[in-house]
Amino acid sequence: MTATLIVAIFAGIVLASLLVAPRRVSVEGFFGGQTSTGQAPSLLTLVLSQVTTWIFARSLMNAAILGYFYGMVGTLAYAAYYGSFLTGGFVVARLRAGGAGSVQDWLNTRFGTLGTSCYNLVIALRLLSEVFANLIVVGLIFSAVLPEMALAKELSILLVALLGLAYSAWGGLSAALRTDVLQMSVFLVVFVVAFIAMLVSPGFELGAVLTAQGTAGSYNGWVLMAVAALQVFSYPVHDPVMMDRGFLADEKTTKRSFLHAFWLSSLCIIAFGMFGIQASLVGAEYEGELIGTWAGMFPAWIFGALLISLLVSALSTLDSALSSASRLCVEELGIAPRSLNGGRIVMVFFMLAGAALTLWGNATLFDAVAVSGTASMFLTPVLIVGLVMGRQIALWSYLTAFGTAFIGAVLYFARASTWATALLPQGHKYEQLLAICVVVLIVGFVAVLAGARRVEPTV
Repeated sequence: MTATLIVAIFAGIVLASLLVAPRRVSVEGFFGGQTSTGQAPSLLTLVLSQVTTWIFARSLMNAAILGYFYGMVGTLAYAAYYGSFLTGGFVVARLRAGGAGSVQDWLNTRFGTLGTSCYNLVIALRLLSEVFANLIVVGLIFSAVLPEMALAKELSILLVALLGLAYSAWGGLSAALRTDVLQMSVFLVVFVVAFIAMLVSPGFELGAVLTAQGTAGSYNGWVLMAVAALQVFSYPVHDPVMMDRGFLADEKTTKRSFLHAFWLSSLCIIAFGMFGIQASLVGAEYEGELIGTWAGMFPAWIFGALLISLLVSALSTLDSALSSASRLCVEELGIAPRSLNGGRIVMVFFMLAGAALTLWGNATLFDAVAVSGTASMFLTPVLIVGLVMGRQIALWSYLTAFGTAFIGAVLYFARASTWATALLPQGHKYEQLLAICVVVLIVGFVAVLAGARRVEPTV
């Protein structure tokens, strides 16, 4: 019964998304998000779009899993990444104050095509990981609720990929913004109901949840929090979904949208993490990325509400990732014509590539965050010295910072291999990630400061 209801409700949400998506769209609406009358998105639209694309299915699962293993510290460590709305808003404001229309625009004026190519490589990998990771969560959910069905995981991934692609390719960014409002509204209602039900359940104690150490102790949660603190400045800048929404409306509306998205998304992440913490407190066994665990913990309707929340967040992230991918390949890289069909071809490619990666298998869901977050850290010294301090940075310095960060990301991803083990310190993977981040920042700042010079004012 639960499986049938989940499928029916999710199908209804997908149908509603198809109906909400604009019937007609211009090229400007497809790539720039303008309404049919040429207006920029409202504050409410921007806030809900920012939040729903950042509390995606993978993030919700990460918050719960980290809460299960490391208690409230683990959940807060993941929530620390949502400080990216504050740092991202700051970077966007500085870019716009300097007349830049995008991150690529600013990089191109200082480092040319090579500089923007390095950045575009990182965000292309980020977008691909978004498609892949959210489809993986969809597969995990349906394989858990339909265990008797052969190929439930593969078929659900294929179906959601096709449906998400259908309305995304029809309306582009304008469709993503409109459906984000619907999907976030549904998410909030369903999730709040499930959260309140957990709060009033007989076995729930708020004090115990807030002070929980998790099944593995809180130490590695603190280590991960230190990693988040080092990555939080550069992390939002390598996320094209967030950066794209920083240039759609006027500066005042944009600033307010980042502030409201920060507190709303942080609350959602912390609240969802409590479901993982509660699982650890009641002694539930870790099963199926916690999906199997929750099935035995909660009444069927709460379990169903949690899964619907995850499915809605996965769907909302897919359309935004695809719209940002089309903008990247068409407007920034110029590898497809600036037309509706050009953007749609890009979306098809990214969806196919992401779906294909789900067949290859996956490591832990947090790995995609850690790898892309590490690769983006070359931006921290570049932005602080170049954007904030106003210094001119040599191309070799930029490339050195980029190369170091990219090597660090590869090193963490391949940490189990013989060659990586020989280079990394002994310890937990989060301790190794922290060491990599520290080295990447030190080398990056040394290189950037060594190649920086003060810009002489024009007379």
